Amino acid sequence: MKNMSFHVSFYVLLALVVLFFPSGLNASDNPLTPNILWLIAEDMGPELGCYGYPEVLTPHLDRIAREGVIYSHAYTTSAVCSPSRSAFMTGMYQTSIGAHNHRSHRDDGYLLPDGVKVITDILRDGGYYTGNIVDLTGDSNELFYRGTGKADWNFTYKGEKYKNPFDTNKWSDLQTHQPFYAQVNFPESHRGESWDTAHEHLEKRADPARMKIPPYYPDHEVSRKVWAQYLNAIMAFDKKIGFILDKLENENLLENTVVVVFGDNGRAMLRSKQWPYESGLHVPLLVRWPENFKAPAGFSPGQVDSRLLSMIDLSATTLSIAGLKPPRLMQGRVFLGGGIETDPPREYVFGARDRGDETVDRIRTVRDARYRYIRNYYPERPFLQLNRYKEWTYPILGLMRKLHEEGELNLIQEYLMNPTRPEEELYDLELDPYEVNNLAQDPAFSELKKRLSSVLDVWIAETNDQGRFPESKDVVEHWDREMEKYYSGREKAKIVY
Repeated sequence: MKNMSFHVSFYVLLALVVLFFPSGLNASDNPLTPNILWLIAEDMGPELGCYGYPEVLTPHLDRIAREGVIYSHAYTTSAVCSPSRSAFMTGMYQTSIGAHNHRSHRDDGYLLPDGVKVITDILRDGGYYTGNIVDLTGDSNELFYRGTGKADWNFTYKGEKYKNPFDTNKWSDLQTHQPFYAQVNFPESHRGESWDTAHEHLEKRADPARMKIPPYYPDHEVSRKVWAQYLNAIMAFDKKIGFILDKLENENLLENTVVVVFGDNGRAMLRSKQWPYESGLHVPLLVRWPENFKAPAGFSPGQVDSRLLSMIDLSATTLSIAGLKPPRLMQGRVFLGGGIETDPPREYVFGARDRGDETVDRIRTVRDARYRYIRNYYPERPFLQLNRYKEWTYPILGLMRKLHEEGELNLIQEYLMNPTRPEEELYDLELDPYEVNNLAQDPAFSELKKRLSSVLDVWIAETNDQGRFPESKDVVEHWDREMEKYYSGREKAKIVY
C-alpha cells in the first residue's frame, strides 16, 4: 500500500508539472501568473494606423491591436508627463497625492501619503521582479534600440522594504526572473534629439503635403512639416515596438507576457501637451493577451473597446492581472480582470492642469461619453502665457505669433492669441472633435453644463484636490529662473524633416 501510495503521488505530481510546465519549457519560461510589459511612448496621441489615422505606417502596433484589444477612449489624468506618471504609477489622481504641479518636489523630500505606494512595490510583494529597462541589447554602443529609464515622479521614492523602485534596468535579467513586470520608455515623440532624428530611421517618411492639420493651426508649410515629423516619430517608435516583439518571440516570452502600449500624455504640440483638451489627454492604449494564459472574460482579439478609461485604471488592472488586489485607497478601477472581479465602467473621466514649468495655471475638466466640460480658474490670463519650453521648441507657435501680427489668422486660430480665456468651456466631441465651438454660453446646453459642472465639483471634493492650495512664490520664482537660465541664448527650434 505504501508503494502504491508513492506511485499515485508521483503521477499526480508529474501530471501537475506537465499541466503547468509544458514540454520544452522550464518553470521560469511559464510562470503561474503572466509577465507584464508596459511599452510607453512620450507625448503621443492616438495617431496610429490601428486607430484609423491616415498617412502613418505602424505595422507592429497594428499587429498588437489585431492580436489584442484597442481601447479607444483612454485618458491620462494630466496632459504633461510628471503629474501623469505620478498618477499612473500609483493608481491615484496626482491632485490627490500632491503631485499635480509639473516637476515639483524635486529636492524637498516630499513623500507619498500614507497607504499609497508605487505599483512596483505592490507587485514585488506579490512575487514579481520589476524593471525600468534601458539596456535592451547588452551592447553599450547601441543607441537606437534602448529605453530612456524615465520615471519623472513628483515625489521622492521611499520604499518600506526596497531601496529602489525597480529591480533592474537590463532586459537580459527578465528571462531568468519570472514573473516580471517591466516597462520600457521611448522618447521619439518627445521634442528633442530623438524627435529631430526620427525620420533618419525610416524607409518611408510622412509626406507633409498629405498632412491633415487641426483647424486651430494655420495650414502652412511649417505646420505640415512639423506634423509630418510627429508622424515620423510615431513610425520610429513603431520600429522599436517591432524590435521588442521580435525579442519576446525569440526568447519564448511573448506568449507568457501581457503586452501593454500607451502614451504618457497627448502629443507635444501647441494646444495639446499641458492642455486638458482631447489633444492633451487622449492617448492610445493597446493590450495583447498571451496564448499561454486564459484571456479574461470579454477579451477578444481584434476588438475595439469604447469604455471610458482613466490611465490610473491601468495601474489597478495591472495588479489584477498579477492576481493582486488593488489597495483600498487606490482610485484606479480594474477594467480587465485577472482573477479579480472588474469594477463598474466609468461614466466620467477627469483631468487636471496645474503649473507647467514656469507657467502657473489651474484647469479642471470632466468628460462623459460625448461632451467635455472645462473650468478655467485663471480666465483673466492669456491662453499663451509665457512658457519658454514651447516658445523655443514649437515652430508652429512662432509661426502663429508672426501671422497674428500680420493679421493672417482666421477666427478659430486667432482664438489662441486672445488676452483672456472663458471661465467655462463645453464641447460636443461627436460633432466638434477639435473642440473649437464652445457651447458653454449656449442656453440650449445649460442643463448639460450644470450637470457636468456639478460632477466636477463632487470629484474635486471627494478626491481632495490639492490644487486649491497655490504653490509658494519662491517655488514659482525658482522655476522661472530655471527656465530662463536653460533657454537663455539658445537658438529657437528649427523645422526638422
